[in-house]
Amino acid sequence: MATTTRAPGPAGLPLIGSLLDLKRDPLATYLAARRDHGDVVRIQAGPPGLRAELWMVTSPEGAQQVLATEAANFRKDNVFYGEIRESFGNGLLTSQDEDYLRQRRLVQPLFTRRRVDGYADAIGIETEALAARWATVPGGQVDLAEEMNRFALRTVSRILFGQDVEEAVETVHHAFPILNAFVRDRGFSPFRLPREWPLPGHRKALAAERALYEVCDTIIAGRATDGDAADGEDLLTLLAKARDEDGNQLDATELREQVLIFLLAGHETTATSLTFALHLLGKHPAEQERAHREAADLLADGRRPTAADYQQLPYLTMVLKEAMRLYPAAPSVGRRAVKATVVGGVEIPAGADVLIAPYVTHRHPAHWEDPERFDPERFTPEREATRHRYAWYPFGGGPRACIGQHFSMLESVLSLAVLLRDHQVTAVDTEVPLGQGITLEVRGPVRVKLTRRPA
Repeated sequence: MATTTRAPGPAGLPLIGSLLDLKRDPLATYLAARRDHGDVVRIQAGPPGLRAELWMVTSPEGAQQVLATEAANFRKDNVFYGEIRESFGNGLLTSQDEDYLRQRRLVQPLFTRRRVDGYADAIGIETEALAARWATVPGGQVDLAEEMNRFALRTVSRILFGQDVEEAVETVHHAFPILNAFVRDRGFSPFRLPREWPLPGHRKALAAERALYEVCDTIIAGRATDGDAADGEDLLTLLAKARDEDGNQLDATELREQVLIFLLAGHETTATSLTFALHLLGKHPAEQERAHREAADLLADGRRPTAADYQQLPYLTMVLKEAMRLYPAAPSVGRRAVKATVVGGVEIPAGADVLIAPYVTHRHPAHWEDPERFDPERFTPEREATRHRYAWYPFGGGPRACIGQHFSMLESVLSLAVLLRDHQVTAVDTEVPLGQGITLEVRGPVRVKLTRRPA
């Protein structure tokens, strides 16, 4: 295909381009841009003089080029990553170059499959507590978005902090939505006033940030003075003891930054996947019954699942993957081009903001038949083997692929097994309004009716 110096794209409004569309419904804007203009689209947003330009890439081939084959040319230097750094620190999600390589070397041993499998018991403890509480809910109706967010937060906090879980959960549960909205609004705004200006929204966000920092710093300082805790197996203790080949370790600030990123990435993403897996099953009783039977047969004696059970739940894994296709926790991912390059026959200039959009790629009609339909059978091993590697990439890809993807899959599949063994779910809200912050946002309730299954 011949190259062009100007990508196609929506015209938007005369003075502000697609700014209002992106603020109101970014996901629908991305889908319409691909449908109307192709796999590499130029989206303009903001008034003259402050106008931002995004080059959106939605083909699997283009996603692979940005994330993997030319990863060095696409850096995490855009506005959103800058805002995340300001609020959550320069942890593994946002760091670059030598900082990133050093952090990855220190952290990687804590996320091997063997190490992650050791977290299965903590997952089981929190899942059993949730299933037991669901059995006593008055009226049997819950909001999955709220329930799964708190469950995933409690689980990752237990793994991070061990016995200090209660100290962190309430602070994080309150602070994260405030900071998520703050980062989102600044990321989409052409006007970003200095954070230190004493505006009401700024004061609220900075108070949430201080609360997060304080609870993490308190727990970290307590570990430094508690000899018994220093022998623990929770992730914070292991992070504090980690050394690279030169004997270097993370200091207290770096520990806090890693903890905050793990809390962010480790609970919001898993909560999203669990929310929509249960929501979709609540709308599709035949698929739910098959998933229930698989879980009930494996865990017939009411036992707590182990890491070894993960491989024995293939249909539940397919359900989860299909939920992550339709509702990826990271619906779009930004990069900035270092030098000019060509993607999909379109020239992208040096310094351009590039957006890859799993939410759109996962619905690409060239790769997914009837893409809006819920069909776990898309993820049989045979069908996966014939599909482009980047037709489905909820965990990213290339050298910056999510370090916690096995943990997320393990937690999600094992917890779904227990919840579906014990409860039938029926969707009350069949349509769920969506938005985008740091991760996929639910902008309304996701209610289901729970029916306790006989033991």
